[in-house]
Amino acid sequence: MPIAPASPRLTVLTGPSGVGKGTLVTALRQQHPELWLSVSATTRAPRAGEEEGVHYFFHSPESFEALALAGGFLEWASFAGNSYGTPRGPVEAQLAAGVPVLLEIELEGARQVRRNWPQAFQIFLKPPSLEELERRIRGRGTETEAAIQRRLERASEELQAEAEFDAVVENSDLAKALAELERLIGLA
Repeated sequence: MPIAPASPRLTVLTGPSGVGKGTLVTALRQQHPELWLSVSATTRAPRAGEEEGVHYFFHSPESFEALALAGGFLEWASFAGNSYGTPRGPVEAQLAAGVPVLLEIELEGARQVRRNWPQAFQIFLKPPSLEELERRIRGRGTETEAAIQRRLERASEELQAEAEFDAVVENSDLAKALAELERLIGLA
């Protein structure tokens, strides 16, 4: 069983869509405001109410590409015509200041971080079963049947990657999963 760190570190949290990452991260941040949640960079335009450095770091496609080529991202990807990534500088600054850092990212991003920051502690959040994951996704009531099927197919593939991670947390009980994350991150 992995032990909690003695000093702040970079922790990566990933898992399939619908597993509860966002809910757990919100709960972690409410109970531990000292935990810094990384802010992503993007090339998409700000939406109403979004603030630079709070919701995203907004970049032109050219400045994003230059930062990527200079190794300025721990991970990045492009989809739907925009690029998204985790800027290296703010993460390094928070860690240097003794602040624990959390990245909530997708599987491919977690793999990039593993290559670019191998000392990061990586946690895979999994559902108790694919059936429960499907129930949660359908319970949202926000997606078409085709979108649900795509998410479930992707989740099935992602679940095969759990052995790549330093720790696996099953989100069958929110309070237990939260307590385990606190312990693994070193907040408990």
